[in-house]
Amino acid sequence: MNKTIFLSSLFVLFFNSIFAQENEEQVVKHHEIKTNAFNLIVFKSVDFSYEYLIDSESSAGVSVLFNLQDFDNDSNDGPIYNEKFAFTPYYRRFFSSKYAQGFFLEAFGMYNVQEEPDGYYDYSINEYVSSDENSNNVAFGISLGGKFVSKKGFLFEFFGGAGRNIFSSNENISADIVPRVGVVLGYRF
Repeated sequence: MNKTIFLSSLFVLFFNSIFAQENEEQVVKHHEIKTNAFNLIVFKSVDFSYEYLIDSESSAGVSVLFNLQDFDNDSNDGPIYNEKFAFTPYYRRFFSSKYAQGFFLEAFGMYNVQEEPDGYYDYSINEYVSSDENSNNVAFGISLGGKFVSKKGFLFEFFGGAGRNIFSSNENISADIVPRVGVVLGYRF
């Protein structure tokens, strides 16, 4: 009799621990906030993102970039990034068995403002034209990357891709291709 009670209580504890683990795993976090460390270090640009996890294989987000470089100062100490501002909505599709992690393919659109303070060469009149004009552009593109998330919610991701400006308000100073590059740190909640 004591054996039966012992075995049945052991059986109940075993199944209780299995169901408790399943309940813990069902708590899914759907929000992420991130910052792009690559753009900050290399291009002196602040780039923040918010991403919503739709399901285990897809997510949608938005990224906002502000360029902190001083184009008027001749002593630029790094590579120049033409975009002074960029607003980038994106959609990602993940290829992993983990929830919204692993390698992904991203499609993005981008509204960006480019500035060419030094001017440009106008081929129609064959001379250099001095200008402080801006160009408002709309681009579409793709990126590839990977995302890795710790059990506590901290995340690391990297991605690289490019887009093409399909509309430009000033063709003389807008670039045809816009980069989408990042080494990102963030938190999933």
